[in-house]
Amino acid sequence: MVPWKKLDTAREPSGGELVLWNRGHEFAIRIDGQDLMGSGAYHSEEILAVRGCEGLDSVRGARVLVGGLGMGFTLKAALDVLASDAEVDVAELVPAVVEWNRGPIAHLAGRPLEDPRVRVLEGDVGKILADTRGFYDAILLDVDNGPEALTSASNKGLYGPGGIARSARALRRDGVLAVWSVNDDPRFTERLERGGFRTRTERVSARPGGGKRHTLWLAQIDHTVS
Repeated sequence: MVPWKKLDTAREPSGGELVLWNRGHEFAIRIDGQDLMGSGAYHSEEILAVRGCEGLDSVRGARVLVGGLGMGFTLKAALDVLASDAEVDVAELVPAVVEWNRGPIAHLAGRPLEDPRVRVLEGDVGKILADTRGFYDAILLDVDNGPEALTSASNKGLYGPGGIARSARALRRDGVLAVWSVNDDPRFTERLERGGFRTRTERVSARPGGGKRHTLWLAQIDHTVS
């Protein structure tokens, strides 16, 4: 069997060590020795983008925020369903991940950072949301492992009441908040609903045709609730 080869390392703000690995055609990013993402299982991330951007192909100048670049699969799937005049911001906390997506793993998702519709925002997506009002038609949060927040303590704030309120304020009236997670979390569903969102969840396989299933939340502000 071909052994894994370490390509690069980086520190995320909480001090964890991110490592980019390669074995043949496979790539993986691990945090402190734990698998964070791999190049062979990204179907659920693609479905996140498709569901979150549903209907936006006919919206002129649609604006989308992708929280978490990862290996670029969520970003690429969003670009594939959006119109040519869309604007897509992608927020990434770790600068090295952006460089990896411009270098050794750029080919995995078809080099989405080279798309002229894309603007890279290096920084905390939570802070970006805090500074934004009524701007995005869709927010796609593919950050960390979801509400469990494996890599960075600051990521947990995205999924708490404050983070949910910031996402709500950053959306346009009929905008969609779409969230990816390794596991289901009924407490997060409750927080979304308490935050004024009408919410549904989907269980989606990590690979086409089967395998481990991930959870997606698709949420819109419930304007019937005063």
